[in-house]
Amino acid sequence: MWRWVWDRARQGRLFSAPHGTPPAVATPELCYPRAGADVCRITWIGHSSFLLQIDGLNVLTDPVFGQRASPVPFAGPKRLVPPGVSLDALPPIDLVLQSHDHYDHLCDPSVRAIAAHAPHAVWCCPLGVGPQLRARGVRQLIELDWHDTTTAAGADLRCVPAKHFAGRTITGRNDTLWCGWVLGAAHHRIYFVGDTGFHPEFGAIASRHGPFDAVLMPIGAYDPRWFMAPVHVNPEEAVAAHAAIAAEHAANPVMVGMHWGTFVLTDEPVDEPPRRTRTAWAAAGFPAQDLWIMQPGETRQLNR
Repeated sequence: MWRWVWDRARQGRLFSAPHGTPPAVATPELCYPRAGADVCRITWIGHSSFLLQIDGLNVLTDPVFGQRASPVPFAGPKRLVPPGVSLDALPPIDLVLQSHDHYDHLCDPSVRAIAAHAPHAVWCCPLGVGPQLRARGVRQLIELDWHDTTTAAGADLRCVPAKHFAGRTITGRNDTLWCGWVLGAAHHRIYFVGDTGFHPEFGAIASRHGPFDAVLMPIGAYDPRWFMAPVHVNPEEAVAAHAAIAAEHAANPVMVGMHWGTFVLTDEPVDEPPRRTRTAWAAAGFPAQDLWIMQPGETRQLNR
């Protein structure tokens, strides 16, 4: 990390403004209080935060509504675009999937607000993250290890491996676990990949827990590669990971890009991840309609 900071400082880019154009914000099309019992609607809030209105349930992933991905409100990566859905516009939340405890995924004011807004929501998190959520007001909590399964709010949940790291302090690195989640509702199944570098388990996860209707895949925060490759896929690796997942079943799931366009965490231009992902997707021969690069606030419905 310090080498990367030093390189940016030498190049005069330590505090430089983001380059590239952030995505425009769309108007969400939410269902209140819930979507139908056999309907799956996906709304991108921004970064790795989604509202999944799936088979009568309202599910959030890594909910971050704050202005900075930071332990303090006056410094750290600042949000480029507002959340696609405001906190006060959320429908009743049944379930929250937490992938790990980094500040761009576990946001103190967001957790507190959602815990107050939806006190009966069940939060599912990897090992060690539970105490952080309880300290912020979460009441209903399930902690799982990789390969563990549970049922919550009527949904089937699988905690699956990812290649990443965790920690909110310099001294607390990897004291907690990180993961992806497989969410199985009555009629639809979604794989929320979480933060990850490329790893050999994507096909095995699909074989054991699929088939999936949609894969929520990170496509941003990848440069420089000497620093980010172990923990963040680039767009080409994201498509390769999807290919490994799709190869396990006859039907190709939709891939939904995430983890881009919200915070400047790395060196690539803000608007580069979608371009490179579309190019890699086309080169892999997947149908164009099965790649969803969404605007914050945009809602799409799975028709399968």
